[in-house]
Amino acid sequence: MIYPSVDDLLTKVDSKYTLVIAAAKRARQLRNGSKKTIKIDYRKDVTTALYEIEAGNIEYERIRDSIK
Repeated sequence: MIYPSVDDLLTKVDSKYTLVIAAAKRARQLRNGSKKTIKIDYRKDVTTALYEIEAGNIEYERIRDSIK
């Protein structure tokens, strides 16, 4: 089983695409030395990023609605 669940994460963002992009960008920030926003004992940056998104600690801004 995957934790946190994708269904729970999708309540925090507007699409699966946004979730993937937000998690990847946050994981890169963590890898480059950014501090964690939650106390969690996981070594993998992507997992930590997903837990931060689930906790509501990560905000994002869409600069475009869609590409046409």
